[in-house]
Amino acid sequence: MNKAEYKNLQTAIETANIPEEERKRLSTQAEKLKSPLDTDVVIYRIVVGSLGLAVLACLTFSFFVTLYNTNPNAKLDMPEIFLAIGSAAVGALAGLLAPSPRKSEGE
Repeated sequence: MNKAEYKNLQTAIETANIPEEERKRLSTQAEKLKSPLDTDVVIYRIVVGSLGLAVLACLTFSFFVTLYNTNPNAKLDMPEIFLAIGSAAVGALAGLLAPSPRKSEGE
């Protein structure tokens, strides 16, 4: 259930002609209907941690490949997969950590 649907459900519960006890029970059940992504911060932390580890792993690999390059005349090419994984992880982290634009309450 998205936030707009939840708000509509809460408004319907508040304006309905039902006893107060039933209204409280319905409000409690409506809270349980919220999606886990809205209420569970553990999922968010796991995703951010995994993306951060991917970035660090790519940087560490790049550092050690450069460090253990024994031939100074050799052209050192990084495997493209590490560049792709690192770039995608940084972009995903930026998207997750940047504040999302909020609609005004009147809309």
